[in-house]
Amino acid sequence: MSSEVTRETWASRAGFILAAVGSAVGLGNVWRFPFQVAQEGGGAFLAIYLLFVLTVGFPAILAEFVVGRHTKRNPVSAVAELGGGAWRYVGWIFVVTGVIILSYYSVVASWTLRYVLFGLGDGYVSDVAAAGAQFDAVATGLDAVGFHALFMLAAITVVAAGIERGIELTVKVMVPAIVVVAVGMAVYAFTLDGAGAAYAYYLAPDVEVIAADWRSILPAAAGQAFFTLSLGMGTMVTYASYLGEDRNLAADGAVIVGLDTLIALVVGLIVFPVFFTAGVDPADPGPGAIFVGLTSAFADVPFGRLVGLAFFVTVAVAALSSAISILEVAVSFLVDERGIDRKVATLGVGGGVFLLGVPSALDLVLLDLFDTFADRVLLVAGALLLVVLVGWLAADVAREELEKGIGDLGPYGDAWIWLVRLPVAITLVVALVLGVSEYVEFLTGDFADWLAALR
Repeated sequence: MSSEVTRETWASRAGFILAAVGSAVGLGNVWRFPFQVAQEGGGAFLAIYLLFVLTVGFPAILAEFVVGRHTKRNPVSAVAELGGGAWRYVGWIFVVTGVIILSYYSVVASWTLRYVLFGLGDGYVSDVAAAGAQFDAVATGLDAVGFHALFMLAAITVVAAGIERGIELTVKVMVPAIVVVAVGMAVYAFTLDGAGAAYAYYLAPDVEVIAADWRSILPAAAGQAFFTLSLGMGTMVTYASYLGEDRNLAADGAVIVGLDTLIALVVGLIVFPVFFTAGVDPADPGPGAIFVGLTSAFADVPFGRLVGLAFFVTVAVAALSSAISILEVAVSFLVDERGIDRKVATLGVGGGVFLLGVPSALDLVLLDLFDTFADRVLLVAGALLLVVLVGWLAADVAREELEKGIGDLGPYGDAWIWLVRLPVAITLVVALVLGVSEYVEFLTGDFADWLAALR
């Protein structure tokens, strides 16, 4: 059945790059990145994160690209084709990871819709306690379920329209808008009174913090690098499967990683000056940090309501650009392997994702349960298995695929393979061990306390 299905392709190089950047530039950059930086020591985390992006993220994104373009298949079939039948189960890890992530990702994204409405209505409250109460009301309950459904409906609509008419057309509008608005807000943040102190906190790494907290910083930075680049869930495998063989994967990968990292850095240049100017502690951890801290801060800075409105509109748009890429992974499997109509497949997968996300919309502990497992365990495990496949089992095929559209890479091709084989794989092994340890700690700590309170 799958061989009879005519696969779509990107209409242009810009469409692919913007789609991949749109996948990468989402809640990972705007929601998760600021509170990870704050929770893990400011500049200490940033330094390790940038190191991971360069030495692990870039080689790993190329690994996903070569698998996708070589096989022209969804992640399940692509991994099975390169590694053999047993590897098909590895491909399912990507699909499962994407579905789990999108289930709670949609819930968080739906919060941004509520905060857009606040900006259009009565504005944002300046008292931190009141902002916290407002967030609690937004984050959970039947209203949260309803807005979760609304966001998933938007993602389903785009993906159902197809690669060229749906995803590519949408991201060509959304991604440039995200960049323009983010840069404008960063310029505004530069004028705030607390900008100097914020830059010192955000951009200056403290070696002592790294030495003391590396067991926490390392898996957090690795998970963030893979989360923000949409790695470990098959998204880049899927997007690359729609590419032609004349494309320079290394050049495209460099542009995608560079733009994604730049936007993440710019978001920090927005968020932390606002925090410091308003006197809000950025180190307050948790998924509600940017909603509670930033909304109370926006109420206390010049033009804060307009800036806050622009910020949350940007977050919502970025979240949608990522959500459609995650949804496409599972949809591509059903279209490729089962011959199911794209619209039917999208509606089925999207509906399942919505149902899986309902618990996260009802209790934040359950959102943490999904998030910690997906971010610290599944993403890293999936990425590790893929680099083993590319670096050791299919190295010759991978190098040959990378050279298409480039030419003979010579020693650079060998360098990439060995980066994938050793530094990337070793880093992922360490991050996975630490991530599993952290997840077990969560299960025996906060989650166990939550279960005990239910009794």
